[in-house]
Amino acid sequence: MVYSGSLRKNRDFQKVYGQGVSYADRLLVMYICENGTDRNRLGISVSKKVGNSVVRHRVTRLIRESYRLNEELFQRGLDIVVVARVKAKDKRYQDVESALMHLGNMHHIIIGRK
Repeated sequence: MVYSGSLRKNRDFQKVYGQGVSYADRLLVMYICENGTDRNRLGISVSKKVGNSVVRHRVTRLIRESYRLNEELFQRGLDIVVVARVKAKDKRYQDVESALMHLGNMHHIIIGRK
């Protein structure tokens, strides 16, 4: 069941950066901001510092899949921006998923457990 959409426009990202709250760990930074709807929207940012386009796309896919498989555990009504750090480029799926869930717990937006 799909609950979430995507953040696509620059102004949406800027709103989350400006009004949101952020927490970070060694692989990812997560910004969250309420969006006033009953759905979450996920935005992913992977800078060129992380690697070439193949590496950046792989990191993006790992983050998106980690969220997709765990999205029923997240609160609703949030805009979430996940920024990949350089250390994320060599990591496995399990490492990225662990980092995403850790940040969700830090933000207190995880409402369930697998």
